[in-house]
Amino acid sequence: MKNSTYEIELKVLKYLAGKFASVTDPKRKRDLVGYAAKTISPGVSEDEINEIFTDIENFTPLGEYLSDELVEDIMVNSINNIFVYKSVEGEQKVDKKFENKEQLAAFVDKMRLYSTSEVAHGNIADVHLPNGSRANIVSSPHGYNVTIRNFRQKALSVLDLINLGAIDYQIAARLWIYMDGFSVRPANILIGGMPASGKTSLLNAMFSYFRPETRVVVIEDTYELNTETQENCARLETSEDISFEMLVKNALRMRPDTIIIGEVRGAEANDMLAAMNIGKICLGTMHASTARDAVTRLSTAPMNAPTQLISAVDAIMITSRIFQNKKMTRKIVQIAEISGVETQVLLSDLYRFDFKSHQAAPVLPSVTYRDTLAKLLGILPQDILEEEKVRANLLLALNKQGVRDLRGLNGVVKAYYENPQSTLNKYGLSNMRPVIEI
Repeated sequence: MKNSTYEIELKVLKYLAGKFASVTDPKRKRDLVGYAAKTISPGVSEDEINEIFTDIENFTPLGEYLSDELVEDIMVNSINNIFVYKSVEGEQKVDKKFENKEQLAAFVDKMRLYSTSEVAHGNIADVHLPNGSRANIVSSPHGYNVTIRNFRQKALSVLDLINLGAIDYQIAARLWIYMDGFSVRPANILIGGMPASGKTSLLNAMFSYFRPETRVVVIEDTYELNTETQENCARLETSEDISFEMLVKNALRMRPDTIIIGEVRGAEANDMLAAMNIGKICLGTMHASTARDAVTRLSTAPMNAPTQLISAVDAIMITSRIFQNKKMTRKIVQIAEISGVETQVLLSDLYRFDFKSHQAAPVLPSVTYRDTLAKLLGILPQDILEEEKVRANLLLALNKQGVRDLRGLNGVVKAYYENPQSTLNKYGLSNMRPVIEI
């Protein structure tokens, strides 16, 4: 590219900052680039405009990492070095970097084309890139520092989590019961864990289990969940002017069956728990290392939720990063149900992972939630456990037959809701009978 053309490109990038945020059509983007280029330099040729547009769409030297499904995070430390965090392998330095501050600044300006928050944040910007990834950009005297949370184009399904060792079939079937609730009473669930422990991946995988008629409202700081399997889904995002608390309150006016909060961390916890207490089903993630820690955080500043409200939560699941055989994996390390309130919130452990032996304790029967559900359905608690076994066997059959992706699994789950026996027959389980049909 000629120097004169490159100078025009740099000015185009400044001119169009934020203008690509709501544009998905490549032709419309090219037209915007053409308009900006001609405004800046009336004599620019169509060939030069095409060259500028091609370069603007090119995210070198990070393009290959943005398209790599195994790369979870990309960290640019000014022009010094670039690190990536890969599934299983963990963090590693790559052999590419920006040659100088000017090249890095131009790259940042490319990302800023998609920014909707530049004015509000000044020297800090959060940007959604075209592939769905989220970039955090911080300007400093030493240059830009960029951290990109890479968006997985194919969200992990429950069966993917089983194959990665995060859960087993019995837990997966229990999650199905929690999410389904036989259309009568799905469970209110909190997923706790430390940063990068797999909370969001687990929450996303549970989308496999939604009934098709469920109206879902998702509230996030920045879009991370993949909601493609649920047609009746509203997605809300916080901003400088709209807080989590405001959006949770507003969600109640949107006729939700289920409210999903990407991360519970402040005053919105009270509104979430209040929604649970009036019959809305809520799911969310939060930072907590144990179920007891989650309850403590809910009841203390800045959440300050009353103890009686916390009892509306049915189950708390804790995820963690675990290193086994010199490899990192993510697991559910605890599942606990809230079984009441006395002098404190009572927790009943159903599942625990022993970090010393690297062995999981047997999954105990769900008591509190199971009994609540059985009472509402007018059936025996044992029937729910038997249905759980049927669904665990169906998940096993699907995995063996290669039906593992989120959309494919969701399709089978919806077919099971429509005609369970026919679905069991289709996947080689004609010897089994659904215990509960709704």
